[in-house]
Amino acid sequence: MQKNTQTNSSDYGAKDIQVLEGLEPVRKRPGMYIGSTGPDGLHHLVWEVLDNSLDEAMAGFAKNIEITLLPGNRVQVTDDGRGIPIEKHPQTKKSTLETVLTVLHAGGKFGSGAYKVSGGLHGVGVSVVNALSIYLKADVSRDGAKYQQEYSRGKPKYQVKKVGASRQTGTTIIFEPDPEIFKEIKFDEKRILQHLRQQAYLTSGVKLTFVDARESTKGAASGFETYTFYFEGGLASYVKYLTNGAVPKHENIFYATGEKDGILVEVAMRYTEEFEIYEEGFANNIHNPEGGTHITGFRSALTRMLNDCAKKNNLLKGEEALTGDDVREGMTAVVSVKIKDPQFEGQTKAKLGNPEAKSAVEAVVAEGLADFFERNPQDARAIAEKSLLAAKARKAAKAARQTVLRKGILEGLTLPGKLADCSSRDPAESELYLVEGESAGGSAKQARDRRFQAILPLRGKILNVERARLDKILESKEIRALVIALGAAIAEDFDIEKVRYHRIVIMTDADVDGSHIRALLLTLFYRYFKPIIERGYLYIAQPPLYSIQVGKSDIRYAYAEEEKDRIVAEIKKLKSAKAVIAKKAESVEVEKVSGVNIQRYKGLGEMNPDQLWITTMDPANRILLQVTIENAKEADRIFDILMGDEVLPRKKFIQTHAKSVQNLDI
Repeated sequence: MQKNTQTNSSDYGAKDIQVLEGLEPVRKRPGMYIGSTGPDGLHHLVWEVLDNSLDEAMAGFAKNIEITLLPGNRVQVTDDGRGIPIEKHPQTKKSTLETVLTVLHAGGKFGSGAYKVSGGLHGVGVSVVNALSIYLKADVSRDGAKYQQEYSRGKPKYQVKKVGASRQTGTTIIFEPDPEIFKEIKFDEKRILQHLRQQAYLTSGVKLTFVDARESTKGAASGFETYTFYFEGGLASYVKYLTNGAVPKHENIFYATGEKDGILVEVAMRYTEEFEIYEEGFANNIHNPEGGTHITGFRSALTRMLNDCAKKNNLLKGEEALTGDDVREGMTAVVSVKIKDPQFEGQTKAKLGNPEAKSAVEAVVAEGLADFFERNPQDARAIAEKSLLAAKARKAAKAARQTVLRKGILEGLTLPGKLADCSSRDPAESELYLVEGESAGGSAKQARDRRFQAILPLRGKILNVERARLDKILESKEIRALVIALGAAIAEDFDIEKVRYHRIVIMTDADVDGSHIRALLLTLFYRYFKPIIERGYLYIAQPPLYSIQVGKSDIRYAYAEEEKDRIVAEIKKLKSAKAVIAKKAESVEVEKVSGVNIQRYKGLGEMNPDQLWITTMDPANRILLQVTIENAKEADRIFDILMGDEVLPRKKFIQTHAKSVQNLDI
């Protein structure tokens, strides 16, 4: 931690806060400032307030930060930094605290050296939170006193007032998001914990605490669920955490740090036996999910240095060279830069744009890798050999992909014979159902609306792609048929703009085999067609679990146990009838309830086409679950556990979660 000696508690004041423009646009167009008004935007409010406290920590003035979820959709963020200045601001003639909280583009990030580096861009963070909150209260402790001010939708309720004496320094912000802006206000504990853990690794030596005080939790000493994160190891510890459970390819985690042209660079990296690449980029502790110039610099240095390493070890011949994808296969890396004037694309800071960050990271990583390879020759060779194996697999996979694509072209794009295509050629309205089994596929073909619904039956269980390379994967007839049907290639050749269907629906039986087939397909899409998930094109069909019949014509369908119980209870209230007991078929369970015939569906094949259309395929009635990725690394980890080669992690996962399974089909 490099302490900023340019400013301290006494000379950090109103002169350090510069005002650029007012706050009015925020409520009119909140998406411009927080990305969306859904769950991401809601949590972005928390990150913006937290960023202010982290700025104090990065500057060396705060050691403890706490986030507390309070009853009534309120969030409290407290730090022990210097406290926001409260004296009158020379430009606005109002308290500096009120200026920071009510004027857009007012903050220490623009002042005369208040922060050497900071996460906030333009200082808009906490004022945007204020504008989008029905209630916000700021408590500031500094200069031996405690000050307070409350706001509603960005407007102060009263002047800043002194409410007592204080021996501490720091700032506490309590805010309640405005229900007029956010349709659903529900804070996700897991998401907040993940973010805090991440920030604790990035800000070593600072203690971050999370308290869920929404409801009392039994067993906790304070009565509330509490988590504390504190790490001394920085990014090396973070990479160790990210690769936990995977088999490492080399013993030592690569770590490098240095400063170039005023930019502080910190990088950590480790290779595992996995195939997937995982990179995280941060600028001033702000996560950049779309990467940016710092990630580009890292990749450039890594590719160059590993090619040099392979040539020195006589692993490459002549003009052979490793590509960027070759050297990154199986790699987990985190790149963090501290930069004085960060340039981000968009207010949500998804991508770093500073050109100077590229050259700074490239220089630090190249120097660090040269030293790492020299000190750890066995690790260097292991990494180089893994990259060479990736290069060989890449060439084999390219040949396999070209074979599949050529096959599709030679067939005149008539598509696989088993595919019953739709007549529409508009991807936006076209749907592809991936159906388990030829029998169910036949039923689905009869049930569908031929204009916009296509059916691709899948025979048996497809290959587990988590345990195979792409060239082996493309030997599977079922996967080749799917690739040709989608019409957009696969893996690095995949082009989302060429996908022939914008709704791809996995439709399997409601039993163990159906669940396994669904898991295999989800793994395939996540690993090789991820843009389909990211665009929101992948869905899971929800066929009914029960048909509930009273008499000959009154048939209702239930999609869950609770819904079945509710329907039966309603029928009992409306009508008292004699039991209608159907003959029990081999694959059908019939429950005896007075006046009601309840049939439990085990497979799609048990429904006739009319029933399948009404319950599962008719857009007017059906229920589809959209597949999304909230946490890419967590999704990676779960797929590795459930579908990978290692048995022990899977056994532990099953033992941990077995009690939470409500319906286990055996």
